[in-house]
Amino acid sequence: MTDNALGAFLRARREATTPAAVGLPSGPRRRTPGLRREELASLAGLSVEYLTRLERGIDRRPSTQVIGALADVLGLSPEERVHVYRMVKVVSGDVCVQAQPPARTVRPTVLALLDRLDSTPALVLAPHGDVLASTAGFRSLAAPVGLFDAAEPNIVRFVFCDPRARTAFPDWEQVADAHAAALRAAADLADHTAAALAGELSVTEGGEFSRRFARGVLPPSTGVERWVHPTAGSLRLAFECLPLPGPEDQRLLAYLPADAATAAALATLHEPALVS
Repeated sequence: MTDNALGAFLRARREATTPAAVGLPSGPRRRTPGLRREELASLAGLSVEYLTRLERGIDRRPSTQVIGALADVLGLSPEERVHVYRMVKVVSGDVCVQAQPPARTVRPTVLALLDRLDSTPALVLAPHGDVLASTAGFRSLAAPVGLFDAAEPNIVRFVFCDPRARTAFPDWEQVADAHAAALRAAADLADHTAAALAGELSVTEGGEFSRRFARGVLPPSTGVERWVHPTAGSLRLAFECLPLPGPEDQRLLAYLPADAATAAALATLHEPALVS
């Protein structure tokens, strides 16, 4: 976990919450658009001194009542509330910290599920973004854009380090935001491999990565991504990202066509080649 993940997350969310969102006047003399520390403390029923200790990492074990009060004021989603709770558990020692790199193996039942999905683009991701397993449908989608050129494909590294990603994802900014957020979430929960990759990308990609990593938001678990495939053309893909049970914190990411044109284009990727 980063040195003060909980405090950084709370501060980022405070600075991203506008006064209007909690019923306060904006005022002309604000240095930032977000809430002042004293405003959040008052609304959550805390002292400014205690909130300062939380944000600075001096106190890293708030009670569940404090977490709930802050989450209410900051408008955290259920997923974000669970993430904060898990960060506190890691600090308190109730959750084991990763002692070695995560296993690259995927459970046989999950592999069998991928086999059943077959032509559906789907993959299993490690917390730090390594592609651990995938369907033929995903490989036909992602191999031509370059993701599988690496010996151990990593979707975060591909998005930020491979210039082809900006062509593959027309909404690259949105995709980059999501993958940086996923890496941050893993690093916040003591995944040292995710933290190491974040450190690497902070150096190699600079502010393009670092400012996204610093935002302290969770990635979307559902939505629509636009891809541009070398042969299938423009695609609109609805995605669902589902956490898999187990200590590995792996995720199953599946894509479905978001419109009829995409469904027809994906079908062409699985048509057998004509033999002359």
